[in-house]
Amino acid sequence: MALSRRTFSALAGSAALGFALGGSGGPGAPSAYAAHSVPTGPAPAPPRADGERHTIGYDQYSLLVDGRRLVVWSGEMHPFRLPSPSLWRDVLQKMRAHGFNAVSIYVSWNYHSPAPGKYDFSGVRDLDLFLRMAAETGLYVILRPGPYINAEIDGGGFPGWLTVTKGTARTADPTYLSYADEWLTQVNRIARRHLFTQGKGTILLYQIENEYDSHVGEATGRDYMSHLYKKVREDGIDVPLFHNDKGRNGHWVPGSFDTGGDKDGWLYGFDGYPSPTQTPPDWGHFGSGGLTGGATASPHTPGFVPEFGGGWFDPWGGAWFDGKGYAESRRTRDAAYERRFYLTNLANGLTLHNVYMTFGGTSWGWLPAPVVYTSYDYGAAIDEGRNVTDKIAPMHQLGHLFQRVPDFARLDRAAEVKAKGLKVYHLANPDTGTHVYVARNDGAAPVTTDLPTNAGKLRITVPAHDARMLTTGLPLGKRTLKHSTAQPMLCLTSGRKDIAVFTGRLGDMADLVLKCQEEPSVMRLDPEAGWAYDSNELHVNAPLGQGGLTRVLVDKGDSDTPLLLLFADDATAVRIFPYDTPSGTLLVYGPALLRHAELRGSEVHLTGDVTETTSLEVWGPRGIASLVWNGRKVPTRVTMSGSLMTTGLLPSVPEVRLPELGGWRMRTENPEAGPSFDDSSWKVAGKKSSCSITPVPKDQPVLFADDYGFHYGDVWYRGTFTGSLGIEEVSLAYSTGTQGLLMAWLDGEPLGTHRMPVPDKNTTVRKGTWDATAVFPVAERLRSPGRHVLSVLVRRMQHDQDGKALDTHKAARGLTAALFKGASPKVTWRIQGEAAPDPVRGPQNNGGLYGERRGWHLPGFPDRGWEKATFPRAERRQGVTWYRTTFRLSVPADIDASVGLTLEDDPYRAYRAQIFLNGWNMGQYINNVGPQHTFVLPNGILRTRGANTLALAVLSEFTTESGPGNVSLTLLGRATGGTPVAPVPSPGR
Repeated sequence: MALSRRTFSALAGSAALGFALGGSGGPGAPSAYAAHSVPTGPAPAPPRADGERHTIGYDQYSLLVDGRRLVVWSGEMHPFRLPSPSLWRDVLQKMRAHGFNAVSIYVSWNYHSPAPGKYDFSGVRDLDLFLRMAAETGLYVILRPGPYINAEIDGGGFPGWLTVTKGTARTADPTYLSYADEWLTQVNRIARRHLFTQGKGTILLYQIENEYDSHVGEATGRDYMSHLYKKVREDGIDVPLFHNDKGRNGHWVPGSFDTGGDKDGWLYGFDGYPSPTQTPPDWGHFGSGGLTGGATASPHTPGFVPEFGGGWFDPWGGAWFDGKGYAESRRTRDAAYERRFYLTNLANGLTLHNVYMTFGGTSWGWLPAPVVYTSYDYGAAIDEGRNVTDKIAPMHQLGHLFQRVPDFARLDRAAEVKAKGLKVYHLANPDTGTHVYVARNDGAAPVTTDLPTNAGKLRITVPAHDARMLTTGLPLGKRTLKHSTAQPMLCLTSGRKDIAVFTGRLGDMADLVLKCQEEPSVMRLDPEAGWAYDSNELHVNAPLGQGGLTRVLVDKGDSDTPLLLLFADDATAVRIFPYDTPSGTLLVYGPALLRHAELRGSEVHLTGDVTETTSLEVWGPRGIASLVWNGRKVPTRVTMSGSLMTTGLLPSVPEVRLPELGGWRMRTENPEAGPSFDDSSWKVAGKKSSCSITPVPKDQPVLFADDYGFHYGDVWYRGTFTGSLGIEEVSLAYSTGTQGLLMAWLDGEPLGTHRMPVPDKNTTVRKGTWDATAVFPVAERLRSPGRHVLSVLVRRMQHDQDGKALDTHKAARGLTAALFKGASPKVTWRIQGEAAPDPVRGPQNNGGLYGERRGWHLPGFPDRGWEKATFPRAERRQGVTWYRTTFRLSVPADIDASVGLTLEDDPYRAYRAQIFLNGWNMGQYINNVGPQHTFVLPNGILRTRGANTLALAVLSEFTTESGPGNVSLTLLGRATGGTPVAPVPSPGR
């Protein structure tokens, strides 16, 4: 349907203004509904499902929500990478508390669709629940349902069953479009119940496709994008739509494809993952311009980065981070990286900014694409164990700044400024007169220099590979900042007081000057601060971080409204939390996290987390008299700054003790290797043709696992033939994702194991499909007349992501051909993979191992007859061995403990293990490849107060002795507080 002007109007005063939601005449043409000038003013209130209609517009500066400028500061998380819905709320609350006003999520087709026409949005797949949680948390949602998403997930999000369908994916092929439409119908049925425009939820923006840089100049590409656009509109989605351009190509700018007459609903966005070794790029005001210049590709829409690097993913073997894993990703893309790169984006006019990832999570089961292992920690600000890291500081400071200080939503490039040793960006707000300076140091040594500003020279120091932002002329409530060497973090009014927070690095000296025509009354509330009044200026200085928060109260003079100045270093700033309530705005200082706040008469009720001993301080409306923390009233006093402060300290989080793992039982499996195994119920692999892009070898049947309905995990083959007298060698060609593996037996005797090589950093790290031929000699003792069985186990890994839209997700997985040297027996093949999808855990939970098909991974399986075992263990065999144990945890209910499972062994030993916790496949460990050794066990699946079943399915390669070695529980983090966690169903037998 075409969008009405009413739907996308924005109100400024009493005038209804029709704002462009995408120009119709190409990147250089103005919109038919050009926006009137919208002045700088307060940002919209935090979003919620309020039942009211809302408008979403834009101009070249920013989005306009109900006529107010909105800077979108968004963080990416994926619900499918955290299969415990209670913990979604935990991460969302951490994001909101630390400055984010939006969450961006992919919705993965393969996660919800086990078969054509079948869709599951229940349990851990409850999209409706996630969207409700986001609204309750006060976050906008950027919804990204594809149908293609990439995301380092199996098949780029395409379901396994799509690999065996006709039609070319990511084109206008009608067969593919029929399936894509079916998927979008399912998603949009839920999404339209949560549209912010309708007051039903907080969905603000909606992405179609992802990083689509193929078929751009072709009719099939344009028709594809047009079809998706019209389909989404027909489904009732009336928020702005956009695409995420892979890099800066100017692909899919407004006007580049037919939108069915709807000229006002399309935004241009692009992504970027610059290396920390690079100079931060200019993709806007200060860039080269044109279609490949980033935001300049679409000058009439706001600068939009749907993905900007919050870390980077790691491949099998850890080549990109020298085997050090995500800790190295976090170290190289640290807080200084974020300041340097994100502030450059701000200077370039990018006001829609999404950090990918903010919480990475876990690609559990068979979710990961070939390019990554189980952990998707990403080096993100919130790690895989849900712990907030030091990287959160710049995001916290900038996010709250953009929400609380409206000047940053409308900045123009201003006069050039130079400072020795620094790259300086100068911008100004045309309405308020605020000037913004970003001073960036791209060198390897700190730079101390004078920065020329419109308010005079400022002496500043910028550390190596870092950046600082400074402002002049910034309104601070009823007063005006002349200049400051510390960065503003927020300014708000609480009660009858204006409060401004300024931040910087530990040990920095904050020098701040306020314009004051009349001498104010100044009270130094902490001894670290100093002040002086001279020539109509109030000079305040404070060393950041000494003694925690430094407070200075400014009263009288030019205004009867007091101004409280707060100075904080990074570690202190992340413990400062603003929170809007219907009764007024609160500012809370002290805890590790503020989750929720409300006023009940004179009582302030707060919930949150504490990780170390701390006081608690709250500024709020007049009349607040008592404080309740996590349901318990705490003694307080009123401070000279007007805050309520606890008279004592909140205690640190208690120790959490984890049990040692023991009581292991073991059982070998792979009876499929034996000649007498009954495979009569297996599927006959006799097809002659396939939809795969992998050619079927001449004179061979189709052996590709997907063609027989087996899309995830391990697959078994049994080839029966008569006579082996002349056979000297067996050659088995197979195709897998990264780190695929093949094991073969003849009449139960091991022939050997073959696995794909570890990816190389420079050539194969992104390779999605690996092909090889394993050649095994046949010993003379195995050559005889009569019936013989060739048994083959293939760990197929995952499907290629199809990033280039070449149908590479359809590349074969499993055996592709079997050839014999010395004879040409006629082989009848049967194949077996995973059983029917687990109704609770979904299709990606299980593969085709015998133990999986028999439920050996499930809680409640009777394993008392299994052999007892102890770790570390050393054995040499080819095949699969299962180990099971149970353990109990008794973590107090008010403690949020994040727990992982750690496996360690001699790195020479060649084996791998699937890890099952209470029946949930939490990932794959490959001992001699790595780099991952610790696997997060999410609460809800993990019973932190009760019994748990742990199972390991170990594949041993026979080439070396195999473990497991040391297997232990690891405490990844703990806090007093947390969110209530409901158990995730773990049905057993």
